[in-house]
Amino acid sequence: MAMKVGDLKGSIAEPNIVPLIDILLVLLIIFMVITPLTPRGLEALVPQPPQPNSQQQADPTRTVVIQVLSSGALKINQEDTTWDAMGPRLEEIFKTRAEKVAFIKGDDNVRFQEIARAIDIMRSSGIDKVGLITAKIEAGQ
Repeated sequence: MAMKVGDLKGSIAEPNIVPLIDILLVLLIIFMVITPLTPRGLEALVPQPPQPNSQQQADPTRTVVIQVLSSGALKINQEDTTWDAMGPRLEEIFKTRAEKVAFIKGDDNVRFQEIARAIDIMRSSGIDKVGLITAKIEAGQ
């Protein structure tokens, strides 16, 4: 605390707020530095259902769907594969493509751990964007 001595009779106590402002500025700088480092989730794409009036048919070889079955089996566009062969097979599929987008679909009884493992393999194979297929999207809702 600071005291003001002067012409007035007695002493008047005034709080020194300079240290409070210093602390405020330090906290402001800390929060400005920490904010950009907050973790973000995975960017996910959801396939859009075709328009009812559209005449174009989707190219089935263009869309890549990885399916994780409840039995533990994997399929890439309805072709059976294994966990070990999935990465090299995806690299082979996407080596000539400019757009590296694939979708993943899991059965209802599949644990999220298996889906996360498949997404990890997909990302390590060079796929930039991973989309999720749910039951409602598959039904066209």
